[in-house]
Order: sequence, then structure tokens, then C-alpha cells
Amino acid sequence: MRGFVYSTDPGFQFEPEQENLETLPPAKQKLRIRLDTKHRAGKAVTLVEGFSGTDEDLQELGKKLKSYCGTGGSAKDREIIVQGDQRDKVLQWLQKNGYTLSKRI
Repeated sequence: MRGFVYSTDPGFQFEPEQENLETLPPAKQKLRIRLDTKHRAGKAVTLVEGFSGTDEDLQELGKKLKSYCGTGGSAKDREIIVQGDQRDKVLQWLQKNGYTLSKRI
């Protein structure tokens, strides 16, 4: 039921569950890298968005990126957060490992 009790929108539909996604190979991923400072007390973070796959694979990719950049972060809600402006390092690592990038912001 996901916690929804009532909606006044006559066209409301639940989004399909995405728990059992199959992880796409790196070449078919459409990842986006961007810098974000909103709601972070002015501190910058690098966001990697658009990952399509299981949560375990997202966590693993996040771990590899954080390790490569030598910084902290997290991976949740289909995005990876790497502390600091690490866009160049993240881009370099993703390209070296065969990932497709749709756009860099």
C-alpha cells in the first residue's frame, strides 16, 4: 500500500515497483554527472544519476567511485552522492570502465 491513504487526483496511479530490476551492462547505462549544493549547507557534492539496476549493484558502484575519489558519500534512490566537486575524477573512472554518459552538467 506504500503509505498512501487518499488522492484527489482522478488520474493517480502508483508507479510500478522497481525492486527486481536487472542491472544493465556499463555500456548501456545512461548516467549523468552533476554538481549539487542545494540543502547541503553550501557544501558541494557530485551526483551520478540515472543508474538502472539492483540496489546492490548501485551500492557497489558507489563504493568504487568513493574509493577512487578518496572521499565519502552514499548511494540510494538510484543516485550516487560523492562528497566534494569530484566530477572530473568520476567522469574519468566511468569512462575508463566502459560506462556511457548522457550529459555532464
